[in-house]
Amino acid sequence: MAQPEVVGMAGEQPQQHPGDQHEIPSFEAHGSFDSLKERIKKHYEIASDYYYSLWGQHIHHGLFRSAGETKEQAQVNLINYLLEISGGLRPGARVLDVGCGVGGTSRFLAREQGCHVTGITISGRQVEIARQATVAELGETASAPTSPEGGSLTYPEKGGSVRFLELDAETMLEYFRLSPATTATTGDSGEEKEKGEPFDCVWISEALSHLPNKELFFSSSFALLGGGGRGSRLVIADWFKAPGLSPLQEEADIKPIEDGMLLPRLYTADEYVAMAERAGFKVRQGPVDVSKDVAKTWDISWSLVSSPSLWAFAISQGRDGLAFLQAFRAMRRGYANGTFRYAVMCFEKP
Repeated sequence: MAQPEVVGMAGEQPQQHPGDQHEIPSFEAHGSFDSLKERIKKHYEIASDYYYSLWGQHIHHGLFRSAGETKEQAQVNLINYLLEISGGLRPGARVLDVGCGVGGTSRFLAREQGCHVTGITISGRQVEIARQATVAELGETASAPTSPEGGSLTYPEKGGSVRFLELDAETMLEYFRLSPATTATTGDSGEEKEKGEPFDCVWISEALSHLPNKELFFSSSFALLGGGGRGSRLVIADWFKAPGLSPLQEEADIKPIEDGMLLPRLYTADEYVAMAERAGFKVRQGPVDVSKDVAKTWDISWSLVSSPSLWAFAISQGRDGLAFLQAFRAMRRGYANGTFRYAVMCFEKP
């Protein structure tokens, strides 16, 4: 049985967390990378509405700079820090947001930076939520997307735009690099743009750890970015394991995260750098470990999943649902022990 944890505000009688009433499922190896992707897709199809209601539009860690910051402020801090280490994005920059979730970062980059953002996710439900949230944010200025792929929605103040596609990241090169003569309608007004036009930035926040073939991601990103002095960037924020862990540390702290969060094996930050360099990238900003500044995310998350009804729903979805919620505990333990890390980095295409 899991070790009890208590929740409650100062001055209140502490209550046992409902997670303490359930066993932590034993590790279940992924049958294959294809079966893992199907489990990931199913998870997000089912859980994305809960993510959105509990965590808001940014389904990623927050970077807490001061004690009084809300999770929403901390999440924006993380985006701004990624912009800082990458040198920023010019208005009109074409951005591919890989693993865009419900579109929070895509909307931010379009609204605040004036970028033209394409957000991709493996989950059709996340695409639906992202489009709905964008239309709601734009209000009367929004025109409903009419194309099969949803079309672009424009933020009039700075001229940025955003669109969302259901797309497996491992097929992104094939999708976006059609022959230069091939065009595709990408906006509701019927404007046509070259699908082969390069991106200025590939942005991936807490999604690369999910991808089975990371070498393919780096090589595809390199191919999709423009080079030759365009200042094209690959911006990454992700989860990592610390280097040099013992088998016992891997078993106790890392495997429960990999299992519950539906991850292939976790990498170290230095392994990402090596893969990026093999793909042809140059390091603009080497890995910056911000674990201490983001760890509070999982204290907040653990308190947000204190509803018994949420645990009942998770259990109804089978062992993956229960393993996911119990992995929150493992994330907290990994940060506390220094075995689990969070880092950001940026690469550029020569």
